[in-house]
Amino acid sequence: MMVGENLTVLSGFILLGFSDAPELQTTIFTIFLSLYVLMVLGNLMMILLINADPQLHTPMYFFLTHLSFIDFCLSSAIVPKALETFLLGRSHISFLGCFAQIYFFLALTTCECFLLGVMAYDRYTAVCQPLLYTTTMSRARCYGVMVLVYTTGFLTSLVHTVLAGRLSFCRARRINHFFCELPSLLQLSCSDTSANEVLQLSNAGLNIVGSVLMILLSYTYILHTILQIPLARRRHKAFSTCASHLAAITIFYAPGMLTYVQPRKLCSGDQAKLVSVCYTLLTPTLNPLIYTLRNKEVKGALRRLWVQKLVLYLTRL
Repeated sequence: MMVGENLTVLSGFILLGFSDAPELQTTIFTIFLSLYVLMVLGNLMMILLINADPQLHTPMYFFLTHLSFIDFCLSSAIVPKALETFLLGRSHISFLGCFAQIYFFLALTTCECFLLGVMAYDRYTAVCQPLLYTTTMSRARCYGVMVLVYTTGFLTSLVHTVLAGRLSFCRARRINHFFCELPSLLQLSCSDTSANEVLQLSNAGLNIVGSVLMILLSYTYILHTILQIPLARRRHKAFSTCASHLAAITIFYAPGMLTYVQPRKLCSGDQAKLVSVCYTLLTPTLNPLIYTLRNKEVKGALRRLWVQKLVLYLTRL
């Protein structure tokens, strides 16, 4: 082990955040804190609401519960340390803390990638094969699918993390980012990172292509089925069940493709930071809003919960 590597393991890294604009650090801190609080409240509300309302105990909302859980964990693994960085202008993170961020970030983003594909298949089954929906998306099968999603995500991330942990870091310890993201960390290594970059590019490509292919196939069949429905009102109702999921797909994949499907040399530091904000904070914050504002069943469950609370309060008077 090299001397520089020993120093890095002992002293860790320095997160610079948005150090190029120090006058904006306080503003960025306020925005991040506000969005994080909104994210926590929104995702916890979705989890509690779905579990509390028997009418939402369906496969679609089962998967939505896990989407909210993944979003909550993903943002919570990154944002608290980022807030410290923005507040202080820069912050120290230990070697193990940095690799823990990398591990959970990669694991949870991979899980969400595959989960969105599974949710597309769920919508395909509900719209195109409604008579077989209960059998196809049984409780046992839903649990089995989620075990597979989590296993794939965390094992994939473990490979990336272990491979990155074998590198030597004998250069400057300053990470020009607000969290330990793998491409930013690779820039600090004085070892050959070509294997890491090839694995990152191929794995991201396979994950995205596999999930997007399932989404495209599912929605192609969904669109074909909807267009064959004679009544406009029934067509609108069928499409409305998919609208929220389509919006969630768009805000998740658009920024992710910009960063992880292109080599690091083609992606500037500022662009990488802005894209990272999207899938570490903006997407987890928007998902509960999308599924609440555009979903009549969720809004109905909220009304029923308020009515129950009101009745319970009145009976105590």
